[in-house]
Amino acid sequence: MTETVEKMDYSKTLFLPETEFPMRAGLPQKEPEIARKWREGDLYKKLRASAAGREKFVLHDGPPYANGHIHIGHALNKVLKDVITRSFQMRGYDANYIPGWDCHGLPIEWKIEEKYREKGKDKDEVPINEFRRECREFAQGWIDIQSEEFRRLGIEGDFDHPYTTMNFHAESRIAGELLKLAMSGQLYRGSKPIMWSVVERTALAEAEVEYHEVESDTIWAKFPVVAGAEDLKSAYVVIWTTTPWTIPGNRAISYSQRVEYGLYEVTEAVNDFGPQPGERLVFAKRLAEDCAAKANVTLKLVRDVASSELSDVVCAHPLKLLGYTFDVPMLDGDHVTDDAGTGFVHTAPGHGREDFEIWMANARALEQRGISTKIPFTVDDAGFYTEEAPGFGPASAGGAARVLDDQGKKGDANKRVIEALIASSRLFARGRIKHDYPHSWRSKKPVIFRNTPQWFVYMDKDLGDGTTLRSRALTAIDQTRFVPAAGQNRLRAMIEQRPDWVLSRQRAWGVPICVFADMDGNVLKDEAVNQRILEAFEHEGADAWFAEGAKDRFLGNSHDSDQWTMVTDILDVWFDSGSTHTFTLEDRPDVKWPADVYLEGSDQHRGWFHSSLLESCATRGRAPYNAVVTHGFTMDEKGEKMSKSKGNVTAPQDIMKDAGADILRLWVMSSDYAEDLRVGKTIIQTNIDAYRKIRNTIRWMLGTLAHDKGEEIAYADLPELERLMLHRLAELDQLVRKAYDDFDFKRITRALTDFANVELSAFYFDIRKDALYCDAPSSLKRRSALYVVRQLFDCLVLWFAPMMPFTTEEAWLSRSPDSDSVHLQQFPAIPAHWSNEAVAEKWKKVRAVRRAVTGALEIERKDKRIGSSLEAAPVVHIADQVLLDALDGLDFAEICITSDISVVKGEGPAEAFRLDDGTKVAVEPKLAEGTKCARSWRVTKDVGSDPAYPEVSARDAAALRELGF
Repeated sequence: MTETVEKMDYSKTLFLPETEFPMRAGLPQKEPEIARKWREGDLYKKLRASAAGREKFVLHDGPPYANGHIHIGHALNKVLKDVITRSFQMRGYDANYIPGWDCHGLPIEWKIEEKYREKGKDKDEVPINEFRRECREFAQGWIDIQSEEFRRLGIEGDFDHPYTTMNFHAESRIAGELLKLAMSGQLYRGSKPIMWSVVERTALAEAEVEYHEVESDTIWAKFPVVAGAEDLKSAYVVIWTTTPWTIPGNRAISYSQRVEYGLYEVTEAVNDFGPQPGERLVFAKRLAEDCAAKANVTLKLVRDVASSELSDVVCAHPLKLLGYTFDVPMLDGDHVTDDAGTGFVHTAPGHGREDFEIWMANARALEQRGISTKIPFTVDDAGFYTEEAPGFGPASAGGAARVLDDQGKKGDANKRVIEALIASSRLFARGRIKHDYPHSWRSKKPVIFRNTPQWFVYMDKDLGDGTTLRSRALTAIDQTRFVPAAGQNRLRAMIEQRPDWVLSRQRAWGVPICVFADMDGNVLKDEAVNQRILEAFEHEGADAWFAEGAKDRFLGNSHDSDQWTMVTDILDVWFDSGSTHTFTLEDRPDVKWPADVYLEGSDQHRGWFHSSLLESCATRGRAPYNAVVTHGFTMDEKGEKMSKSKGNVTAPQDIMKDAGADILRLWVMSSDYAEDLRVGKTIIQTNIDAYRKIRNTIRWMLGTLAHDKGEEIAYADLPELERLMLHRLAELDQLVRKAYDDFDFKRITRALTDFANVELSAFYFDIRKDALYCDAPSSLKRRSALYVVRQLFDCLVLWFAPMMPFTTEEAWLSRSPDSDSVHLQQFPAIPAHWSNEAVAEKWKKVRAVRRAVTGALEIERKDKRIGSSLEAAPVVHIADQVLLDALDGLDFAEICITSDISVVKGEGPAEAFRLDDGTKVAVEPKLAEGTKCARSWRVTKDVGSDPAYPEVSARDAAALRELGF
């Protein structure tokens, strides 16, 4: 027997981990295999079947635009949505995710127009429905591509039946929502200054505009006073503007009762041109010196000018000699300040919202004074001045001046207006200024404000129940949960300030504003006509509106075709996406209305969150969502915006190719998504490192559970250390569930990662490896540890499953190859009695003492006095009775992973090791006495006590005998 034992390979007698779950993940190769199995096995269908009858949880997908490969922002967005739906699905809900796409609009039109130009084709010569067909095909192609890219990320949803805004049913429903507004009197045709893209030849909404810094011409222009106090009649009111081209549209000057004004006289002038000594000018007193510096003049205050005097002042237009012979009144406006400029605001009602509003607010009083309130159309859709801009229009020398050209570059309008002001001696000063200016979100080119006839939705019209669209929307915001909370104030501020909603676009690809209007803009209200339109759209799509004979077809025989004009403007695409809740949430039985949550980037407070809120409040009186979750933008590792020109773009396709989708998802989960997120090679590598630690923890558990027989151990029989681990699972269960409810994924990731690394790998597993590897099969300690490792594996893998769907699926099926997908499971139900605060409090003290021992042994290892902690038998001095009591009844040597240990009461010698945290524990490192066990490597005095096994300890000898060796 002895000869056999001497030759024995003791490693074969141990319960060492055994698993085919590889240490190297190989995610770029493994993930597509798993995804393919999901599709072949129809995981989506199984998820729906397993959730039948449960309460529905609905995250409604904000539709990405179908015109290119997905970028890192798409990946961030979709991963967050996927984690939310998976986490609710695994907590007892039917969480069906229906992906969607925004398909209409300008970017797709541009692509088709570019293709036409390459072939020398003229878009206007192509039948509109042929053009629309090509747009539809283009969009569908990208939907197919993006669908595969999203699925590669691990996104699970009804990709076989997504919603698209160009689906015939969707187009019919979008049109139906528009007709509801028309029938309820909320839709009207009006003429207002709106943001206009010269490059794109269309109106733009606030949501389609972003701001970039530009350098603009700026002027101080003099308006001669022609009526008012006698000493003002020879003076000038001076205005300041950064848009000199709007001067031909000037019809008034705004001032404020809150501003102090003064009449000033020029006493010195450096230049021979411009204002000269003796000229009198009116400025805000706070700004006069700054203005004087701009013109290189010296001013002397003649007298204060009361704001009440200004209401009686009338000025002449500075370009009167060119034909601007009308009076320019002074209007009191709340928007006027003395923070910058002159204290007076040049007011061109055709070129600015505030200008328009103050002009219209004073319309009746102005008419009574004999002043025409007609708003001129001074600039056409191509950015040229019209005949309503005398001296600059088509009849002027050199032809019509232009504000912007087709490429969005500055035209000659500013230059010609400034030259005209100089020629008329009406220029006080000029300069240049850098400031933020609105640009089209898509073309990235500057826009202009111009007065055009468009279709609007009222924000402040009484809707018959004492509410307005604005008041309904503000109430809905107050009733909505926002994550983070700051989103509520942001959206509220936008709704409080926004003008009427401009619905019309002058394009070809989209849902038309399918109404008939008379010459005065009155909309035909006939349900029979509406029904014919909607039925046609349902079966033929919105193309039916542009088909030959459509007007007579829809009007029928009840209306005079000559009286009604068929509107051909296209609906704002934000109305399309704002209506998605109708044909998705309301029309599909597998979801519900309203949605539990909408989730998008922070820019969607002005976009999808905004338009969905307005559309739903206008037609249903409330928001289509109960909660709004917002994420930030993706930046490079330096916090700079990504751009191809900078070479700092991180593509999700590259991350998945090199590292895998689960690494990308872990980056999302470990980031504070409410802020802007940084990403790049270094950050991804950090997540790879974190992933490896998680994977190794899972791998060790899988290997250990290869020896698990599935035995249940009564809680009362469990050792205290196992009870501590179950208590921690109970604590984590509450944290995980609450954090998933709070959409606080970083908290979950941090908590689970720390638990795996610190409490499991570096503590519990480290302690229990000896019992798990070496104890006999009958050992209660070993069986209890196996039972707890099983619980740990189930909890960790299931809690991580929404976040890392590929890795957790691989792990789950590695342990149970014949079981259902991990994603068909529910989060584990944690028994209430696992929560044990008494054990947790006790082990806080035990671990405090253990830290002191570990610290002392680390120094011994570092100085090479020991090779491993099993060579040690330290003496631990404890002066704190509470800590001493906590160790009572415990095998503290096992807990400290030493072969022996002595615990004594007292302060201990001065040279003993102590932690700096004030813990009253002193440790004297000592070497263990005895012989090293050939099987467990513990140094004990009972090695060889069993003559049948002379190289091992008594514990190991008993285990070998039970194992039959």
